[in-house]
Amino acid sequence: MYKIVVFDLDGTLVNSITDLAQSVNKGLVKCGLPAHSVEEYRYFVGNGREVMLKKAMGEENYNDANKADIVRSTFDTEYAAHSLDNTKPYEGCLELLSELDKMGIKTAVLSNKPDEFVSRLVCTLFPNHKFDAAWGQKKEYKRKPSGEGLCAMLEKLGLEKKDCFYVGDSDVDVFTALDAGVDMCGAEWGFRDKEELIKAGAKITCKTPLELLNFIK
Repeated sequence: MYKIVVFDLDGTLVNSITDLAQSVNKGLVKCGLPAHSVEEYRYFVGNGREVMLKKAMGEENYNDANKADIVRSTFDTEYAAHSLDNTKPYEGCLELLSELDKMGIKTAVLSNKPDEFVSRLVCTLFPNHKFDAAWGQKKEYKRKPSGEGLCAMLEKLGLEKKDCFYVGDSDVDVFTALDAGVDMCGAEWGFRDKEELIKAGAKITCKTPLELLNFIK
């Protein structure tokens, strides 16, 4: 049995897409750029803040340092104030974490979201669960899809790759697990679809969080 389950955050443990979209859109409007639908943001997120902003703005506008600074600073301010307006755990995630506790399996979060946002979201949305680690994007490690951060987390927790089961909703997460050399499951309930996960190399996917227990055991 695995000793730890490491989760992606956005699109895996929590549905944060509306708050992310609204925060970026406010920056776009401030620059006179068109806003996007919430649905479009499902394909903008996953690679960290800067990639999300670049996709939302378009490469030409993103390369305009003044515009990029306005959108970035607006996003940071708006998201800090409104990151919990609509964001909620996916159905079944609280129960899954409770079951993992009962089984004595450690849990952790590894996200490309800026690190300062991760602990606030995790502590607020999962007040009755203690994660053994909750990391956002840290400057000392390459962001996902590099497996560097995941390997560093396991090392700090005194665990080996064979002890780890990773869960994420996008091709970025599949590539992360492959790069780190750990087993993983694709989360079909998240921002992307099963086809993307399989194409990226996921050997297993689940439709609901509680289905994961079948593989973790």
